[in-house]
Amino acid sequence: MNRAGIVSVMLLAGSVASAAPESRPVPPPAPDGAGTRTRPAPADNRRVIGILDVRVEGLPDDVKERFQRDLEDQFDTKHYWLSPRARMKQLLQRSMKWTEGCVVGGCLAEVRTQTGAELVLLAALTGSGTSFGYVVTLVRTDTGRVLQQDSERCDVCTVSEAMAKATLATVSLLNNVPDKLPDEAAEQGAAVDTAVGRVERELAEHDRHTTRVGIVLTAVGLAVAVMGGVLYQLDTKSSYAVPTAVGGGALAAGGLVVLTF
Repeated sequence: MNRAGIVSVMLLAGSVASAAPESRPVPPPAPDGAGTRTRPAPADNRRVIGILDVRVEGLPDDVKERFQRDLEDQFDTKHYWLSPRARMKQLLQRSMKWTEGCVVGGCLAEVRTQTGAELVLLAALTGSGTSFGYVVTLVRTDTGRVLQQDSERCDVCTVSEAMAKATLATVSLLNNVPDKLPDEAAEQGAAVDTAVGRVERELAEHDRHTTRVGIVLTAVGLAVAVMGGVLYQLDTKSSYAVPTAVGGGALAAGGLVVLTF
């Protein structure tokens, strides 16, 4: 084969190689079978607030759902995650400790465990004729104590007006929740220390007062007893020398008793 033939064969081989499909590593299949791996969702650090109980009396049955919808529309979703009442009930059904009716107190620790809610919302909506009222309460699940509460009554209102006021009151409570809940244990400890310190100061002052009284009684009693003795020495027939001496002695003895106890 001459040189021109060899060159032709080499060019043909190069073109065939370039036309072959490129070999690339195949990525491992995604766990969900989509062919690509999805990134995990970023951690949600919003505070969880659960609607634990909504009581309605004298109002239409759909008020509960309406109240929740209105609240969700105005809820600060950047800082809070509102767990609906139905979801709270569903999560709590798997608990062997929590029972219906637990809305305050230590039993809310189980609500925190099962739902992750830092606070729970309790709402009571009542109506009769044109008179409506509401009570909305935020309760801590770590201590079971009420954090904030708001209530109002309107004697001449419509259902819509009453619902709007209850919703705004709830949103206001949520907006006023501090970034860090107060340490109630520390506050109670400080209060106890303050009370104990006050009692100790009062007892110390009482002891000082008692000591002063005992010293005065003893000194006066001794003086009176000496006076009675002097009178007796000067006039043995005196009718009041002996009683004076005895009275002074008794007074001095009383002072000593006060000092002792």
